[in-house]
Amino acid sequence: MLKLIGDAAGIVWQYLENNGSSSATKIINETDLNKVDVQRGIGWLMKEDKLTIEMVGRTEIISLK
Repeated sequence: MLKLIGDAAGIVWQYLENNGSSSATKIINETDLNKVDVQRGIGWLMKEDKLTIEMVGRTEIISLK
């Protein structure tokens, strides 16, 4: 399970590196990851202090630091 979460974090990071800031919904729609895996990947990257999340209206926008 740990490897799957680490892989998801890598995909999320790569997506943000290539496409810039995004919502979790957009990451889900534009990658092969499901909602749970995207959320786990985001959590992994937040724990490693590699992301920022800010509210824009009612949407959380995720960005690389």
